[in-house]
Amino acid sequence: MSIRLALRGMTCAACVAGVEQALRRVEGVTQVEVNLPDRSARVEGEVEAAQLVQAIEQAGYGATPMDAHYGEAERQAEEAQALKKVWRQSWVALAVGIPQMLLMFTGHLPMLEEARLTWGLIGLATLAVMIYSGGHIYQGAWIALKNHRANMDTLIALGTGAAWLYSSLLVLWPELVAEQGRHVYYEAAAFIIGLVNLGSALETRARGQASQALRRLLQLQPETAWLITPEGDEKPMRLASIQVGDKVRVRPGERIPVDGQLMEGQTQVDESMLTGEPLPVSKQKKDWLHAGTVNQGGSLIMRVRKVGEETALARIIEQVRQAQGSKPAIGKLADQISSVFVPVVVLLALLTALIWWWIGPEPTSAYILMTSMAVLVIACPCALGLATPMSIMVGIGRAAEQGVLIRQGDALQQATRLQAILLDKTGTITQGHPELIEQRRLDSAPTQLNDQQLLAGVAALERASEHPLGAAIVRAAQGLTLPTTAPPEILTGLGLIGEIDQQSWCIGNRDLMAQQGITLPAAVLEQASAMEDQGQTCLFIAIDHQPAALFGVADPIKPDSAAAIARLQAAGVRVMMLTGDSQRTAQAVAAQVGIDEVFAQVKPEQKAAKVKELQALGLQVGMVGDGINDAPALAQAEVGFALGGGTDIAMESAQITLMRGSLHGVADAMLISRATLRNIRQNLFGAFIYNTLGIPLAAGVLFPLTGWLMNPAYAAAAMALSSLTVVSNANRLRLQQLK
Repeated sequence: MSIRLALRGMTCAACVAGVEQALRRVEGVTQVEVNLPDRSARVEGEVEAAQLVQAIEQAGYGATPMDAHYGEAERQAEEAQALKKVWRQSWVALAVGIPQMLLMFTGHLPMLEEARLTWGLIGLATLAVMIYSGGHIYQGAWIALKNHRANMDTLIALGTGAAWLYSSLLVLWPELVAEQGRHVYYEAAAFIIGLVNLGSALETRARGQASQALRRLLQLQPETAWLITPEGDEKPMRLASIQVGDKVRVRPGERIPVDGQLMEGQTQVDESMLTGEPLPVSKQKKDWLHAGTVNQGGSLIMRVRKVGEETALARIIEQVRQAQGSKPAIGKLADQISSVFVPVVVLLALLTALIWWWIGPEPTSAYILMTSMAVLVIACPCALGLATPMSIMVGIGRAAEQGVLIRQGDALQQATRLQAILLDKTGTITQGHPELIEQRRLDSAPTQLNDQQLLAGVAALERASEHPLGAAIVRAAQGLTLPTTAPPEILTGLGLIGEIDQQSWCIGNRDLMAQQGITLPAAVLEQASAMEDQGQTCLFIAIDHQPAALFGVADPIKPDSAAAIARLQAAGVRVMMLTGDSQRTAQAVAAQVGIDEVFAQVKPEQKAAKVKELQALGLQVGMVGDGINDAPALAQAEVGFALGGGTDIAMESAQITLMRGSLHGVADAMLISRATLRNIRQNLFGAFIYNTLGIPLAAGVLFPLTGWLMNPAYAAAAMALSSLTVVSNANRLRLQQLK
């Protein structure tokens, strides 16, 4: 069982670790994924939501189960209100802190000894700001302390609290500190709280941009549907009231509300947001319609087959949400560091204070406060905690917009390492269903029959056959008037024999012609061989024991397969084809799409073994198939790509599902994965460099050489800027060009 929770009170990676630990301690929990940017958690196991909420609240945070009563809309509304509050808190704090900073820099602040009452009033104003604008910070720090943890709130609370207490001590009893050390830090306390809130507000707004792909998916499903009652009336009904088996009217321009089958009408459907396919898809009777797609044609009546969480759209949303909350291996290092980062920073601040106490110049108290406060503030692990999940959120959202559903972060990372791609032929490179490709009339054909009459005659007899080749011919003859025939004699493995207008018709392979004593001239055999060299299955048609025509049936290659394969090869990937067809047919198809390495006559159960063979050679292998008979090979490969058009089996059988059914999705997935991993490395590098350089500077390492110390307010600005930089860099993935 999977439970989703909306979280409150998380501020940094240390909070994530605290929530994860609290959830894992609940009996019955098997897996926990906590997403810092999304402020959500997904828990797997046999457990009640109330137990999880209780565990999170005991850890000092808030949680609400996300179900039919509380979902994305409610959470977004709460976040919008919270964002407005943070903006107000930020501006109030900055309105108190900035004037103090400006007056201090311009030398217009009164001396402490001359205006203690004024400074007392400033201290009270600063305290009011700390309570209003920073109350949540101090509350979070207190809760963390009670739970024997430390987080970002701990660092901010220690730094600003020490600044206010030290300043108030000077206002009340200035004689306790040497004259040269009587510097008040009220402006730093107010300014730091203002900048922390400002950074949080900007980060929240940027996070909203990062999750646009998921929000757009959520907005696809309409709230109501036109239900057709048993009496034939139509009335609007909320989707929650629509049941499987109901009939629903979809008017022109409306979004399809649920998954189902078309019963009346025909149309073009825009499936671009669901599959990434830019062109509308033609829909006829009995075709499937998916929730969230747009009816661009006439009025339709559909039969409801899936509702609620069972629709393809709902499953896609859940898959994107889960993937955005997952963590690739590259993110584990950051998690491990973040779990101990805050205690280490507190120790570094104490060590900084001790060093200044031992060897610092007079007045040591002022230097101790300034440097230790700067270390506490600048080292907040916000950027480190956001580095990986922000990139994952944006990258997977970008992939979803292209119809590429990445199920987990590990698949995202593995896709960047692939060296070889195995492509199943049928349904992957080709359309997956045979069609009549070529019809050649022979010189010995009856003169009274034209090409259309020949096709109609063959189709009339093939209607009785269940063979896929016969079905292709019947489809090709749609719209033609078929002659009336008696049921033909079907010869398994050979073809069939029937009669039309008192003429004997034989339709089948060479062996059938030989069995019936029909002589095939050398010129006819040459034509048949030429057709087979192009990957076609050749059917011989004889009338009254005379060769009349050759029909070439083949599974057509998808129009974009060759271009997509060329993209993969240009990216440095070895592309190979895997098929159960004969070597001759396989080579013909491979030659048309530019593949040099072909494995033919491979049975479905042997495909996984072929993947293992390539892996034994040291290759990182990706497998692309239809998600059903290729499931073992998809599971064996480092990354399995299922071209499934959104079917349940396709979405469960591989790490990456290509909704559009195009091989371009494989190239898109690899390009997005590479860009996302590159973005994560940039974020992690920036976060590590920021802390590696920032902490020594805040501790005063340059003071012996230059006499320069970092003002704690500057440290707060640097901390806010680092988080904003990480979030902004991750958002660049939304603009990633796929070439």
